[in-house]
Amino acid sequence: MTEAFLHYVWQHQMFASREHTEHDCGLTTTDGQPVVVLHAGEPNHDAGPDFFNARLRINGLEWAGNVEIHIHSSDWNVHRHQRDAAYNNVILHVVYEHDADIVLQNGKIPPTLELKPYLHPSLVANYETLMAPSVANAIPCSGRVGEVPSFMLTSYLERLTVERIEAKAATVRRLLEESHGGWEQTCYWLLARYFGGKVNALPFELLAKSTDPRLLARWADNRQRLEALLMGQAGLLEGYFEDDYPRALQADYEALRAGAGLSPIGDYLWKFYCLRPSSFPTIRISQFADLMAQTRNLFATLLPMTDVKELERLFSRRAAPYWDTHYQFDQATAKASVKHIGRTQADLLIINAWVPLLFIYGVDHGQQHYKDQALHLLTQLAAENNAVVRRWQEAGVSPSNAAESQALLQLTNNYCSQRRCLECRIGYQLLKHT
Repeated sequence: MTEAFLHYVWQHQMFASREHTEHDCGLTTTDGQPVVVLHAGEPNHDAGPDFFNARLRINGLEWAGNVEIHIHSSDWNVHRHQRDAAYNNVILHVVYEHDADIVLQNGKIPPTLELKPYLHPSLVANYETLMAPSVANAIPCSGRVGEVPSFMLTSYLERLTVERIEAKAATVRRLLEESHGGWEQTCYWLLARYFGGKVNALPFELLAKSTDPRLLARWADNRQRLEALLMGQAGLLEGYFEDDYPRALQADYEALRAGAGLSPIGDYLWKFYCLRPSSFPTIRISQFADLMAQTRNLFATLLPMTDVKELERLFSRRAAPYWDTHYQFDQATAKASVKHIGRTQADLLIINAWVPLLFIYGVDHGQQHYKDQALHLLTQLAAENNAVVRRWQEAGVSPSNAAESQALLQLTNNYCSQRRCLECRIGYQLLKHT
């Protein structure tokens, strides 16, 4: 038994009724006074009583005040509440098991409600099942999620999709603050960050911040010079090269560097180990240069795009022809292949970079249609295929689009993995199903 579970039972009034009426579950205090809960109170997550502003009818008299919850009555003294005047307004002490009488700091004795007789055995069993230790990465409710009505699950996933976007807003907000509210600059930095993937997100962001987008716009008509600028700023054009292409990039960069006073970031920041060669920083930087060559104003170009296919075409860039036979400078491959960003990677850029930025833009400008547009883009994209989504599919929940797969990621990372079943609508549904 945990206090978190008792808080949940009290908040949602999940009692086994004796003489069930609309407001009367047959609750009585330990000294036999009938209790009717008019309002359970507001949960308090800070110091002080667990629920504020509750309204109760005890023995026919209406009371307004606070409620404190413990597993045992004696926990009141263990927690030293008898010395704390902040608890003097407690009108009911709710416990799982009554084992001691308690006294407020002002000397008064609050009534006590023992919950143990009012908890349905199946409610406790359901809770214990959800909280039981399981194999790593398992979904706590995987064996029972099929019991949840589909309309309720769909509605909850819609809410989780927005929650997921809002969780990503922290990165957008940070970059907006650093750019002093510049949406073009933020868009450029954010897309660069996600071009780097999880492993090289930070060095890619540093690369973008070290390279003025106005300088990129100046050379937008010269694809090779754009790549030279970005490769050079990435610190990847230092030293001697044998191939003509990196030597040409090096020469272009040195000319640009002298004229613009450029300073590259350290090449040691880039990670190649444990990456698929197609995701090497060299390939991603070349593809990013190709994107920069397509438009001088990324944000202004992206903003009116409502068709996900149009966005996918914009983001599906290819590396320079040199990279058809290379993954790193001076290291030719036996087989040639065009290094282009496929649909999956383009979709991830839309999901992780563009959708959150568009949504926050709608929030900050009071434009609901941009928020709706961001959510609509997710519904146009195919569901992601990753370990988390596959676990949900095995449990019987198959997302139909990226909005739902993003919702499942939010659910897994922020609820399931932290055993926050009591804060989850699915957990609530399964708990009350007695």
